[in-house]
Amino acid sequence: MPSLFVIRGNDQGTRFELDAPAVGLGRDASNQVQLHDTEVSRQHAEIRRVDPNTFALADLGSSNGTFVNGRRVQQYRLASGDQIQVGSTLMLFTSPTEEPAEDLAEKVKIASPRAADDQSHIVHSVTQQEGSRLFELQAGAPQSPWLERAQANLQVIYRTALAVSHTLDIDQLLHRIMDLIFESLEADRGCIVLVDPDTKKLLPKVRRTRKGARSDEKITISKTILDYVLENNEGVLTTDARDDQRWNPAASILQLDIREAICVPMQGRYDVVGVIYIDTSSSPQEIIKQGGAAKFSEDHLKLMIAIAHQAALAVEDTRYYSAMVQAERLAAVGQTIATVSHHIKNILQGIRGGSYLIEMGLKDHDESLVRKGWGIVEKNQTKISSVVMDMLTFSKEREPDLSPAELNRVVADVVELMQSRAADEKVALEWHPAEAMPTLVFDPEGLHRAVLNVVTNAIDAAGEGPRPGQVAVRTHYAPDEGKVRVVVEDNGPGIPPEQMETLFSPFVSTKKSRGTGLGLPVTQKILKEHGGHVHVQSAAGQGSRFVLELPAVIPGSGPQTLVR
Repeated sequence: MPSLFVIRGNDQGTRFELDAPAVGLGRDASNQVQLHDTEVSRQHAEIRRVDPNTFALADLGSSNGTFVNGRRVQQYRLASGDQIQVGSTLMLFTSPTEEPAEDLAEKVKIASPRAADDQSHIVHSVTQQEGSRLFELQAGAPQSPWLERAQANLQVIYRTALAVSHTLDIDQLLHRIMDLIFESLEADRGCIVLVDPDTKKLLPKVRRTRKGARSDEKITISKTILDYVLENNEGVLTTDARDDQRWNPAASILQLDIREAICVPMQGRYDVVGVIYIDTSSSPQEIIKQGGAAKFSEDHLKLMIAIAHQAALAVEDTRYYSAMVQAERLAAVGQTIATVSHHIKNILQGIRGGSYLIEMGLKDHDESLVRKGWGIVEKNQTKISSVVMDMLTFSKEREPDLSPAELNRVVADVVELMQSRAADEKVALEWHPAEAMPTLVFDPEGLHRAVLNVVTNAIDAAGEGPRPGQVAVRTHYAPDEGKVRVVVEDNGPGIPPEQMETLFSPFVSTKKSRGTGLGLPVTQKILKEHGGHVHVQSAAGQGSRFVLELPAVIPGSGPQTLVR
């Protein structure tokens, strides 16, 4: 399905699917792609399906124009990956591939080591560290100055590429870039300034001074240089501003006494995301000693442009990733609110029904109605408490509250608690404790909730079957394995194979309005916190078997370290 994903703007993180022959884009609510951006016209643009795999964008006479990949367009045939900008909103267009996917399993074969057609022999191997030495200068090898400079520059670009690939934190990335620049060039001061995506203002992000230079000295960047770099998308090198005819003699650069400076744009795929600025100053004595030679050259300028481009691509990727994470979080929050709200609504309806019976009983002095109504209210209070506890357990990172406890007693409490529910569902609930179960170290409250969720599901499943429902709960101690297990078996309809993959996914429930889809994820989380696992066996029409397995930690047996 083709779609627009908002990378920047008030609707950042929103995805719009383009499922109609013509999709309107604008500020008005009548548009399928409605953008909350005051710089966007009410009916700004339209995306039309030309054929099943081709889409065209048309501007509808908007006030501020429509841009694709930084260029203003009236009509444009879109390709997957194009960036569309309207107002201050930037969107990414994606469409399905035109060519059908190949079944590569038929065309690519991975031979086993003993296969007759595998005659390959390893001749030589190279580590990543050894491979990177390709860019290092060979000591003693005769090389021309040009080749030495080219190899040194190539090494800097290689290290820049490695730096930008190792982090998704923009501040950390920019600090690494500035470190590389200061290692490669004789700069005294430097800074990186990014363009704010929303306000378009320049915001300093990193500032650096060479060791030995005055660290408290303010870096003042000429607005003349910044305007030229941003407007023309060109890097500039200044060694003596008064000799450069491009600068107006009245401009601010003449007021600064900068001998040499480099300022380059951080050009990304479609836009300039900022600038990198470095400068150096030399005293008259140093200039005489250097023979008038400049510290910065045209090669340094080219190197800086290449570094800035790599940094810009990384900044764009990080912002795109952040937008996707935000979209996923918003989707998760929306799903959570919708699921829990629906479940609580059903519980409140039950409480309202119980309250009605209590009110009728009090009015008619009918004690049986009051008791019945109070029973309904109490049952629904338990339900809403369970929902809240599951939400807290699932959403909160916690360490188990470990203490010596009796596992059989904890599981027995769960069985006793669920007997009334089993009776309501006409399910026989059996309890078979292990006889030789020692005192163990675990979180009694956490494990109580984990077992409770599984037993609840088992009773509900057994109650749905055509035969009389049965649920058996057992404990098993395996000292030779250092494990303890709680086994819950039911004779319900079983779990379909297609549901096994999402069994522990949050908010996925097969119990419709009766379940929140948090019970099993909470159980799995608690067992993992104990260093354990949940194993499931199920067959259609034959019921299900859940095994809660965790380490059997004996009190006083040593440090109680849980395996993550």
